[in-house]
Amino acid sequence: MSNQFIRFQLYLSSDQYLSFYQGVAKTVTVIADDGRRIAFPAGNVRRYLTKDGIQGYFEMELTAQNKFVGIKKLG
Repeated sequence: MSNQFIRFQLYLSSDQYLSFYQGVAKTVTVIADDGRRIAFPAGNVRRYLTKDGIQGYFEMELTAQNKFVGIKKLG
């Protein structure tokens, strides 16, 4: 079995991300392009944080056993 790739849009304002940073919220939940609801630790997208928050189109990679590999921003 090969790794799977899940694509999704993510738009979090800087104020929304601040709640993750402060520990109020720990998980980001999005609806993937294929309709699946996925949740992951907010720290997995921290490197994409700007003064405007986190915005863009992303791809998450999981192993065949559903273990997290990484998230990258597309385009």
